Amino acid sequence: MMPVNEVSKLTGVSIRTLQYYDTIGLLPPTEYTEAGYRLYDDTAMERLQQILLFKELEFPLKEIKTIIDAPNFDRSKALEQQIELLTMKKEHLEVLINFARKIKTTGVNKMDFKVFDTTRMDEYARKAKEQWGQTSEYKEYEENANNQSPDAQKMAWKNLMLIFVEFGKMKDKEPEHAEVQFEVKKLQDYISEHFYKCSNEVLKGLGAMYASGGEFTENIDKAAGRGTAVFVAKAIEIYCS
Repeated sequence: MMPVNEVSKLTGVSIRTLQYYDTIGLLPPTEYTEAGYRLYDDTAMERLQQILLFKELEFPLKEIKTIIDAPNFDRSKALEQQIELLTMKKEHLEVLINFARKIKTTGVNKMDFKVFDTTRMDEYARKAKEQWGQTSEYKEYEENANNQSPDAQKMAWKNLMLIFVEFGKMKDKEPEHAEVQFEVKKLQDYISEHFYKCSNEVLKGLGAMYASGGEFTENIDKAAGRGTAVFVAKAIEIYCS
């Protein structure tokens, strides 16, 4: 765990900014000390890296939160998109630098504004934003979240993780065991009640994400024990078949 002042020194992000990120739900701390100080673990720091990469690409904070919190968010795929956008930005800056050098050495011979065109980069960014935020499930989730206080949202996520903790206690059973399958139904009902309508199709997609090896897998296994995410994914696959 890293206290907020150390996070600020390590990242260059001011303490006030980190406090603001917590207030808007963009980067909640992992936990608080008894004195109320914010503490961040490795998962929170990875989320901060994602935030800063999107900020470098000039994404508004609201859009960054939408992307990172999307149910279908894939950290690896998002990183590929960020690399592509950063590469485009680098190429665009190189063109501008060469253009400015040319003006310095030869003067302005003609009015050329093509070098300022960012259409290709803007279009790629637009498609990336659409990919993470346009599912009907996410829109429902966002609407529900807007109607909840930050404390209520945190409690909803906390209780969701407690369901995974229960799964972790069942890993000695087969995924098709009635008790395990009942827990899958409990998970599905909880998601429908607190986040968005969780059909079998949506649940199956979530199961695949839980076992994908990304942030979902890490969070579930951290809360409920190594191997829990894969175990839940197998149970969900049986439930939805």
